[in-house]
Amino acid sequence: MPAPHADPIVAIASAPGRGAVGILRLSGQDLSPLAHAWLGQTLQARHATYLPFPDASGLPIDHGLALYFPAPHSFTGEDVLELQAHGGPVVLQRLLTRALDVAGSLGEHGEILPRLRMARPGEFSERAFLNGKMDLAQAEAVADLIDASTEAAARSAAASLSGAFSLEVNRLRDALVHLRMLVEATLDFPEEELDFLQQSDAHGQLERLRAQLARLQREARQGALLRDGLKVVIAGQPNAGKSSLLNALAGAELAIVTPIAGTTRDTIGQTIQIEGVPLHLVDTAGLRDSEEPVERLGIARAWGAIGSADLVLFVHDLERQAMPLYRKADQDIALRLAAALPERVPVLHVWNKSDAQPVLPGEPTAHANTVLMSAKTGAGLDAVRQHLLSLAGWQADTGARFSARQRHVQALGRVGVHLAQAEVQLSQAAKALDLLAEELRLAHNALGEITGAFSADDLLGVIFSSFCIGK
Repeated sequence: MPAPHADPIVAIASAPGRGAVGILRLSGQDLSPLAHAWLGQTLQARHATYLPFPDASGLPIDHGLALYFPAPHSFTGEDVLELQAHGGPVVLQRLLTRALDVAGSLGEHGEILPRLRMARPGEFSERAFLNGKMDLAQAEAVADLIDASTEAAARSAAASLSGAFSLEVNRLRDALVHLRMLVEATLDFPEEELDFLQQSDAHGQLERLRAQLARLQREARQGALLRDGLKVVIAGQPNAGKSSLLNALAGAELAIVTPIAGTTRDTIGQTIQIEGVPLHLVDTAGLRDSEEPVERLGIARAWGAIGSADLVLFVHDLERQAMPLYRKADQDIALRLAAALPERVPVLHVWNKSDAQPVLPGEPTAHANTVLMSAKTGAGLDAVRQHLLSLAGWQADTGARFSARQRHVQALGRVGVHLAQAEVQLSQAAKALDLLAEELRLAHNALGEITGAFSADDLLGVIFSSFCIGK
């Protein structure tokens, strides 16, 4: 029985809906007989041919371009046939149905044509990976380029697709393999008097490896930030100016703003970008004790959003700071935030309404992670943006030369743990070379997870199932 990825597959490769052009994509082994049986002619490789796409009775479903890419010079490494027709959903569905009908019928010379099946999400890219047309990091960059929400994210994804991230990973891998070779040589020839490790500066090589890894980790974190962005939840008491801050950051009137406390009853989301970094802002209901059922539901949703935040903007009202009850409520919210948030999640304290209330000496606005601003006038808004980027870990001078995912960052973290343990083994007076070799092997395997050199099948399933159908 052939492997699942050996079956010929077909899918509509263009986005759902109506458009000027729609694409039907087929991939498999030796698709030329199927193309001839359907289209009535032999297609010239890598040339666009304008012709009718006939139905079972010979009448044209549509006229368009057919392109045939013989293996291995195609996206998937197999034969690929693409039909470019008008982008109506009915037209594309008829083409898809006809392709499935032609497969399994008799070919030009009486042979039975191989049956097609519908492609799974991401299966074309998966086949490109399995056939060596790209590594796993490049395959993931295909989806990242499609999903990019900012220009900077698109540029970094395109760089990863071209191999920029893989190149850095492979450079680190080559240096690691060289060090492993030295350690294994020492283990294989213990009778030799020569100290391979000392003469080859194993300590220096390992230090340089760790420094190279640290640089790659910094760049990968920047790339992951550009790809994923941050979920920023705006929290605080009613009428502190949370919705006004959302509107000011988004540059649009997204949330209703009134002097009536409790206007916001549900979470309101909007994605913005600051220096190319996507930030997913969530405005929430004012946090207070309430007996009103709808408001209580909104407050519960607010705390739910806070619990999943990457960063919290805690908005304070300077005008009401002189009121003891208000200050006490702010303190209670701060304590509950500290209990609800993981230690890694920062809180930026935004002191709003600076246009109406002067700041007195001793006010907490001088503390770290605090910004003084006015959502009404816009004063201090740029400072809020810069603090958000700083707390997110964005370094504008470093930027991101490639896109990365959290699994890449985590894999590099495991590489770092194993290299640190290798340093411990190498630094001991009585060197445990077998343990040193094992730590280097584990570091090598963790690095290979990024490009797919060492990847479990279930990991591949998770990665490619998140792709769109037809890609």
